[in-house]
Amino acid sequence: MKKLQIGNVTLDNPIILAPMAGVSDLPFRLLCREMGAALVCMEMVSAKAIYYNNKNTDSLMEIHPDEVPASLQLFGSDPQILAEMAKRIEERPFSILDLNMGCPVPKVVNNGEGSALMKDPKLVEQILTALVRAIDKPVTVKIRKGFDDDHVNAVEIAKIAEACGVAAVAVHGRTRAQFYSGKADWDIIRQVKEAVKIPVIGNGDIFTPEDAKRMLEETGCDGLMIARGAKGNPWIFSRTLHYLETGELLGPPDKEELKETILRHAQLQIQFKG
Repeated sequence: MKKLQIGNVTLDNPIILAPMAGVSDLPFRLLCREMGAALVCMEMVSAKAIYYNNKNTDSLMEIHPDEVPASLQLFGSDPQILAEMAKRIEERPFSILDLNMGCPVPKVVNNGEGSALMKDPKLVEQILTALVRAIDKPVTVKIRKGFDDDHVNAVEIAKIAEACGVAAVAVHGRTRAQFYSGKADWDIIRQVKEAVKIPVIGNGDIFTPEDAKRMLEETGCDGLMIARGAKGNPWIFSRTLHYLETGELLGPPDKEELKETILRHAQLQIQFKG
């Protein structure tokens, strides 16, 4: 399986657990890592919450040695606060810092954060320049196709990111207006891949090992990011890896394995959350 290089971080394979608020917490990340995910992305963390020493934010940023390499995702819109908070947390054991430009939730977007940044390329340039200068760890960015169908600018944003020194870009093939509905447009991922030299990670509608193979073939992307396809289904990582390496499609887990994994997840939840 080919490795994926993001800045100075080498991933064993190109398959990544996406950052999902309320889903990609520490216990779930450990499960996905055990199942073969080469990189696990943490739930998004507010740069302002770090700035104001919010108590809950500390537990969100907890990283277990067994899940490394992990990517820590910040969201915000103030270049100075983002850069200063990135610097403040840099000694934490994450390997990659990601900027969230994909979150479609109204309270985030109405604050000018998350996918709202897709509307402001100049601000994106300021934020990414500040982040790359602030820390030594690789900075990546997760974007959408655009804000809505009238403003499809993933290629433009990816080029800006590359020029700012960003180490990789993940592209979700939906606009903010689509949220998670409809079909992801994989062609925009291909267009981004053709426009930049940094690694491009495809995201959107990978629910089976066959989907993963098809996305690699259709877009030429360097890595795959699995989001909802991993919910309740951490086996998607091991099954996808096996399929990409051998062409053999393994069956889903049997009842015994399901039961063991559910109990293991429960034990991890208790261990880390009480």
